[in-house]
Amino acid sequence: MTCEVLALPGDGIGPEVLDAGIDIAKAASAKFNLDLKIKYDLLGGACWDKHQTFCQPKTILHARKAVAVLVGAVGGKKWDDLEIKGPPEDQDGLMKLRKELGAFFGLRPARYYPKLHEQTPYAKGKVEGSEIMVLREMCGGVMFAQPRGLRIQENQRYAWDTAGYNEKEIRQFAICGFEIARKRKKQIISVDKSNVMESYRLWRSVIGEVSKKYPDVCLRHLFADNFAYQMVMRPRDFDVVLACNFLGDLFSDLAGIISGSIGMLPSASLCGMPGGPTKGIYEPVHGSAPNLIGSGSANPIGMILSVGMMFKYSFGRVDISNQIENAVEKTLEGGCLTPDLGGTASTNEVTKKVIKVMEK
Repeated sequence: MTCEVLALPGDGIGPEVLDAGIDIAKAASAKFNLDLKIKYDLLGGACWDKHQTFCQPKTILHARKAVAVLVGAVGGKKWDDLEIKGPPEDQDGLMKLRKELGAFFGLRPARYYPKLHEQTPYAKGKVEGSEIMVLREMCGGVMFAQPRGLRIQENQRYAWDTAGYNEKEIRQFAICGFEIARKRKKQIISVDKSNVMESYRLWRSVIGEVSKKYPDVCLRHLFADNFAYQMVMRPRDFDVVLACNFLGDLFSDLAGIISGSIGMLPSASLCGMPGGPTKGIYEPVHGSAPNLIGSGSANPIGMILSVGMMFKYSFGRVDISNQIENAVEKTLEGGCLTPDLGGTASTNEVTKKVIKVMEK
């Protein structure tokens, strides 16, 4: 089996955690006799510094040829204030890549790890066993919709954005979400603000229509503010969460408190139905963390688990994904922890330990 991967190191600690992910992918490929082919390119600030764009057209072509794209982390203060004409995706290389590939279906899992309980804000008995999958629509909503802009109005600055979705975008996302829920606990929470916004009224309506084709899945609608409170107070009561691009961005990070660190969180952005092998973009949820550059202390677990998701969703190897997840859990239980988890282990030490556990 040939596994073609486009690797994009990005910025900040991106190259460091990407190296960890590549090491895991190589170890898994060697163990299971896979032909791993990796091509490298630039994305984000590193690409801007060399080519004055955050994502080159040739990079998009390379991504379309690959089965999976693995991204370290992108962005940083150096590039935050650049004034670039064009749509929002021209100002963010990762957004551009998602849009061009049609990677609309975002999966952002967070789970509780007993070893990391002291890194969470929860008392004993409140969070154990929690496992939440936030599903985020990645190619629409307020992040992309037009019109948007900034102008002077009545002698002061006035800015506006459009929170817009069409029915097709919501429906294809919802169908994928219900398919995921059907393989888990058969429960879905759809999050919106349909009490005050038209786009969310459409969201709630279409989600409800799709749910009729999945009578075995229990659907509940919650307003976003109420959901945030309920999820934090009762994380064990939640399983699959459907959210738009904007709310999904917020709640996937919030769900991460059950894991003890944002460095623990992986993600996938798929271009099609999650039921079979499909093209996808994989990345840890954390940012580029410029303060950690070169310290060797960045947590590689989010990237390592993203590699596990890559094997599962793009290469159809659930067995490899399970082994990576099990190796991560045993590594944590053994006390090999980076500083954000209360330990002293380096990025490299954690990566080597996960590989050692996998090889057993």
